[in-house]
Amino acid sequence: MKFWERLSSVDRRILYLLLSLSVALPLILKPKTKVRVSEPVRQAFETVDKLPAGSVMMISIDYDPSSAPEVQPMLIALLHHAFRNNVKVIVCGQLPLGLPLAGIALTQVAPLENKVYGKDYVNLGYRPGYTALIVGIGKEIRDYFSTDYKGVPIDSFEFMRSVHTYRDIGLLVDLAHGATADAWVQYAGGRYNVPIIIGCTGVNAPGMYAYLRAHQIRGIIGGLQGASEYEALVEKPGSATLGMPAQSSAHGLIILLLVIGNVGYIVSRRKAKK
Repeated sequence: MKFWERLSSVDRRILYLLLSLSVALPLILKPKTKVRVSEPVRQAFETVDKLPAGSVMMISIDYDPSSAPEVQPMLIALLHHAFRNNVKVIVCGQLPLGLPLAGIALTQVAPLENKVYGKDYVNLGYRPGYTALIVGIGKEIRDYFSTDYKGVPIDSFEFMRSVHTYRDIGLLVDLAHGATADAWVQYAGGRYNVPIIIGCTGVNAPGMYAYLRAHQIRGIIGGLQGASEYEALVEKPGSATLGMPAQSSAHGLIILLLVIGNVGYIVSRRKAKK
């Protein structure tokens, strides 16, 4: 009985230390783990893989630095995949804080895949508008994005001259941490029938499965786990693959502490009744 009483009075700093170690050790030791690819991620991969060379993929960067550890690896893996298949990439965004993250990813991936700005990809930057913008692209993209993020007219880029509406975009990818994913599905997908895949944080992923079951989207990349699965499919292990063991061990420790805490509570309650 005294054991449970002592356990329930453990200094919280010890618990924080245990949690820190459960995260730090896997990052230092880098254990090899086998990645099992889920069906929604595989569907997303196959949708991108089926895009013909020369087609256009639009990626909306709708997350900010707070969600970057989960979503940024998805962007990097998607760029590797698209560039390998010679798919043109348009980057834009609903959140101004997200676009610098897109610039970082493009600067990292494009040289590795021998891709050139303006010829193989373009960054249109941020424009206000939200749902009006999403609907407006279905009429003419130049109504909102007449220039790229540097102010260069988009018609100066050869592949952009033939991009006017969603009919000229083979796939829309929304990387989100909030309600923007719903807006793209409901307004772009519902009204213009553009193919969509969603990459989002783990907490937002469950809400996307209704769209997947209704065939309103083609795939889901959910959380750090989904990002690591996509990295495995494109054979480019990155920060998601590195971070999954740390996340798993931290979750395991939290579950163990919850079990111990509840058992201690039950034992103490029974003792009090006696």
